Amino acid sequence: MAAFIAETVVGSTAGALPPVDGYFKEIRAVCDRYGVLLILDEVMAGMGRTGYHYACLEDGVTPDILAVGKGLAAGYQPLSAMLVGPQVHAAISSGSGILRNGQTFVNHPLACATALEVQRTIVEENLLENVRRRGRQLRARLEEVFAGHPHVGDVRGRGLFNAVEFVLDRATKEPLDPDSGFAARIRAAAIEQGLMVYPMSGTIDGRRGDHVMIAPPFICTEEEIELIVSRFAAAVGAVFPQVKREGGLLMVGGSGQ
Repeated sequence: MAAFIAETVVGSTAGALPPVDGYFKEIRAVCDRYGVLLILDEVMAGMGRTGYHYACLEDGVTPDILAVGKGLAAGYQPLSAMLVGPQVHAAISSGSGILRNGQTFVNHPLACATALEVQRTIVEENLLENVRRRGRQLRARLEEVFAGHPHVGDVRGRGLFNAVEFVLDRATKEPLDPDSGFAARIRAAAIEQGLMVYPMSGTIDGRRGDHVMIAPPFICTEEEIELIVSRFAAAVGAVFPQVKREGGLLMVGGSGQ
């Protein structure tokens, strides 16, 4: 085995799913024991989204290679990067000295300048503290609003990277019928409320399972978090009256949201 590759906090495929406590410390120890590279994908979760510059800092581990993007330049310019530890850097520099990972747009000066200014702003305006504070508020309010909801299986995430998972049965976590397009219906209802969310299906096995991610901007306020939760609750309420049981499955019927 050459490397162990994972998302620190799993993004769209599982819906802002953080690891269990101590997971990556165990993985790091095993990698060190057998000389295996630890490679973490933080294209979605990194660069402040979870309340830390790198999501793995909260887990107390340092990977050998870290992939970042998205929040690196905050969407103002398309940019991604590969960060490497001393051992990997030494192997490259003592070999070819060249990382042959691209051509025309590598080291794009405008994109790099944009990313540098974005990162300066995050530090100078102490935005990570706001991400952590507002993230705690968002999860707490979602948990409060959907406490006991029969079809909400989980509220999870870190910082301002959160998801609500919808299920057929809250107790058993049995998923909704995959043909209902439930997550997409939640998105449509949220748009009607003036709220943008990120729906995904296939949470469990690539087909079954529905979740909706909520990832507000780093500068969001306490009042805006309350507004987000209120509009999301209204969107969920607009969709669930159309849900009915057919043959033991929960189906989304009608032509509404």
